[in-house]
This record gives sequence, C-alpha cells and structure tokens, in this order.
Amino acid sequence: MLFCLTANHRNTEFDVLDRISRAADSTGADVVAAHDFVRGAVVLATCNRFETYLELDDPVTGGVALAREAVLEAVADSTGTDAAALRDSAVVLSGDDVVRHLFAVSSGLESMVVGEEEISGQVQRALRSARDAGTSSTELEQAFQRAARATREVRARADLAAAGRSLARLALDLADSRVTDWETIPVLLVGTGRYARTTIAALHARGAANVRVYSATGRAAAFAAKYGIRAESDLRDAIAAADIVVTSTARYTVGPADIPDDRPRLVIDLGLPRNVEPAVGELPGIDLLDLELIGRHAALAELGAGAHEVVGSAVATFNAERAAAPAIVAWRTHVQAILDRELSRVRPEEERAAAALRHLAGVLSHGPTMRAREFAAAGRLDEFERALETVFGLEVASALTIVDDDRAAG
Repeated sequence: MLFCLTANHRNTEFDVLDRISRAADSTGADVVAAHDFVRGAVVLATCNRFETYLELDDPVTGGVALAREAVLEAVADSTGTDAAALRDSAVVLSGDDVVRHLFAVSSGLESMVVGEEEISGQVQRALRSARDAGTSSTELEQAFQRAARATREVRARADLAAAGRSLARLALDLADSRVTDWETIPVLLVGTGRYARTTIAALHARGAANVRVYSATGRAAAFAAKYGIRAESDLRDAIAAADIVVTSTARYTVGPADIPDDRPRLVIDLGLPRNVEPAVGELPGIDLLDLELIGRHAALAELGAGAHEVVGSAVATFNAERAAAPAIVAWRTHVQAILDRELSRVRPEEERAAAALRHLAGVLSHGPTMRAREFAAAGRLDEFERALETVFGLEVASALTIVDDDRAAG
C-alpha cells in the first residue's frame, strides 16, 4: 500500500517548511531502517513542499497511522520541535489518493505557480536519491516512473496556456516594476542550483545583458561559459556590483556580513532551505523577496481545462495495469514454462529454431497481456481470469503461488 505525508505551501507555514526541508536527506532512510512494515521511502523536498512517500506492507493493522508516526518521529529526530507543527498541519494520503496526488504534483498542478516547469525534474531526482540510498521499492518505482509519463501527457494534451511558468519567472515579474532597463541593470546569480538555468533563461528573455554568477562550489566558471555570462570569485565584491541578487543554492546562505553597503538592492531568495538570512531584509536599502512573499502573488488558477482529467485518466491506467499484473504474470509464466520445455528438446546447433520459438512465445504473450489491461481498465478483469482458467486451466492465484515458491527456493 502507498502512503504519503505532505506538508506544502497550502497547509504549512513557510518557516516550518524551511526547517524540515533540512531533514530530507535522512528521513527516508531513517524510516525504512526503523520500521519493518515500511518497504520503501522516497522524500520530495522542493521550494514549497516536503513530502514523504512510503510503500507499506499490506495489510498492516493501522498501517496509515503507524506510517504517519514513523515519519513524524524521523523529522523530530532531525528538527526537534518542528515535528509538532508538522503533526498539526501536514495531510496524510493513502492508496489511490497517493497516486493521484503524485501525478498532480509532478504535472505542476499543486505548485505555488501552477504549471511550474521544474517540479517534474525534482520528482524524478527524489526517486534517484532514494535509489542511491537504497530506500526505493517496486511500487514506488512504478508510481514515480508513471508520474513522469503522466506529466508528459498533461503537457501534450491539456490546455497549457498558463504553463511555461516558474517561481524564477514569477519573481522577476514582481521585480519588473522596479527595473527601468533590464539590459543595463547589473544582476548577480548566487549559486548554480535548481533554479539557476530557469533564472538565466528568464533574464535573457527580458534582455538582461549584465549578468554575473557566483558559486562557492567552483562551478561558476563553467556555468558562466555555458550561458555567456561572467563568473565572480568573491561573494561580497560581486554583491557590491549588483542591483539585483538572485540566490539559488543549497550549499550556503547569504548573511548581513555579505552585504557591503546600504545602497538600494533587491535580493530574491529562491532557496529552500533559505539561501538568505531573514536579517538581510532588515538592512538599510535591502528589499528581500523570498518564497513566502512570492507565494502570496502566485496565481492559484488551474491549468487549462482538461489537465486534471488527463491526470485522472493516467491514474486509472496505472491502477488498471497494477490490477492486471497478477494475471499477466501468471499468463507469461505459463507461456515461459511451455517455451522452456520446448527449448530443452532443441539441439545446441539449432539456435535459429530456438530464436524462432522465443519470438513466437513473445508474440503469443503480447495479445493476452494487452487484453488483460483493457479488461482491468473496464472493470472486467474477473472475466479475463476466468477465460485463462477455462481455456488453459490456469488459475491466477495458484500460478502466482508457484512463482513465489520458486523464487523463495532460488
């Protein structure tokens, strides 16, 4: 069974999201290590959400409640008192609701800026991080991979007139009223992280020609060469020369000591955790625009008509594929057993005959596989399973028991 605890810009204070996002790297591994009923975990921490996706043993008595406490305990170990705020605000989902939510998140339908472009990449990076940490699982893999396909379907089929936007673009939209000439105003990009590429594209679209980049990780020179801007080696000197500073880094924060003077300067913080200390906004001449303030201006209108319908269709397809999986496995196992018997009779020198048999088995398997999915989507899977039993004497449950026993013995 799938489970999700989601804290996001709609239900949790930004300061809480800022702090608990620091627990993202350890939460999944901590939950999996501490609880036997958790098969896998993927943690998604973006600029406006902290979500923990789990696969739970099914059935587990009180599994959803146990999973909720497991996540809260892991967060508490890392952030202390913020777990209490998370307990009061976060929303818990289970089963099909998790799939629908994940698909909507990946498609940008749940973002502060509806249609946000970066989120689908962040979802897939969360899955890769779980793989690297050894906390992914079969059902989570399937759901996250299908989320990527659902995102492509939404973008291809829905009315995306409102899409193509991002937090970086929205932040620069808010800055437009303060800029008389984007071509000449000096802009500093701090970091080469998650929003850096989008920020560069948005700046170039506005005609910004005086853009520089600073990075403490040594990536500034390569980033600058790629995008035709100038690299800076000293943060304080770079800020001194800039009228607009945009931060996008997960490595460090900009503090009051990094601000060299009190002349007017707009600082845009796109980071979570924060890239700019709140005290910077209290300095003379500094106007600080962070994610909390950006979120108040984000349009909450949905994408064009049809986006949620596309997500719903993708969820239905995913559920049908999962429902049909046991029958498909039973059928393919049956065909493979027949193929193995026939191949045992083929002499080693008759490889062409063996290849032909393998091809024939694949062709024979394909049609019933597709029919199983079609019948599952139509709510008629029981008819397909009865047909397997009537025509081939194949009982799905019994066949899968044999497969599981063989795997255990192996």
